[in-house]
Amino acid sequence: MSYQHLTTFERARIETLQKIGYSIRKISDELRRSPSTISRELRRNTVVTQEYRSEIAQDIAHKRRLACRPDGKWSPELARIIQEKLDQTWSPEQIVNRLFFETLSFKTLYRWLYQGFLERNVQVLRHKGKRQKPKETRGRFNIGTTIQKRPKDIRKRETFGHWELDTVVSSRGKSKGCMATLIERKTRWYIVFKMPNRTAASMESAIKSLHKLLPSGALKTATVDRGKEFACYSRIEADLPLRIYFADAYSSWQRGSNENANGLLREFFPKAYDLSLVSEGEMENALRLINGRPRKCLNWKTAHEAFQHELLHLD
Repeated sequence: MSYQHLTTFERARIETLQKIGYSIRKISDELRRSPSTISRELRRNTVVTQEYRSEIAQDIAHKRRLACRPDGKWSPELARIIQEKLDQTWSPEQIVNRLFFETLSFKTLYRWLYQGFLERNVQVLRHKGKRQKPKETRGRFNIGTTIQKRPKDIRKRETFGHWELDTVVSSRGKSKGCMATLIERKTRWYIVFKMPNRTAASMESAIKSLHKLLPSGALKTATVDRGKEFACYSRIEADLPLRIYFADAYSSWQRGSNENANGLLREFFPKAYDLSLVSEGEMENALRLINGRPRKCLNWKTAHEAFQHELLHLD
């Protein structure tokens, strides 16, 4: 049978039976309790200078139980640190595994958020799943090498220098302004170039800008979708030591890193935003926060740390 604390009624009976001379064992028989329970009650909850009093005993037991409760892990200093990282767009899981590994659960952070202990709207946290997107309506072109011919070490993210490319566009009716988004598959390092429009010429310029920015050997292949902005692939392959692979139609999961990173970028510049109005400072700040978030897939290193490590060890 599970243990039960003595009730107020039982303590009153102990007081009465003790006054009429009952022994501890006889009191235990009357209450159907263990003699050790009665003995412990009289020893712990009796004031030294007085006889056993049920009201006083109940009050002492209640205060003892309150003192036994853990203080919990919440503190103003801990809340300040967590709030700072939430403001930097870190998720609760990223915060815990980077800063409080084995001392705090990310589920606890979510509970604190939903209970209002942290000044962060839960609606801004990342949501799992993807909404369905409209089919490609920008026409077709003869693609180059398909993703089926891409080497396996690229798919397994075993080697550095392999990228995924895409575009993020302004809301319809806003402007033609858009962004070329590029992410390195192994390190998840993410970079964005503003483009005046979503044309093949603009994309070609963005890819060549990335090539100038990186050292030799850091840009080997690119995996892209079948959007018409990548119709420039033949010129790029002719001008740069870069091989381009085309993902299957309606298979965004084949470029999962880029799709996920674009979702992070949309937290800063939602779909209703006119991307032509984004300043260089705003873009640099967004990329700093995205690349500065610890990643579970990188053993809680940041994308920036992983990318710099690979650059230092280029052949």
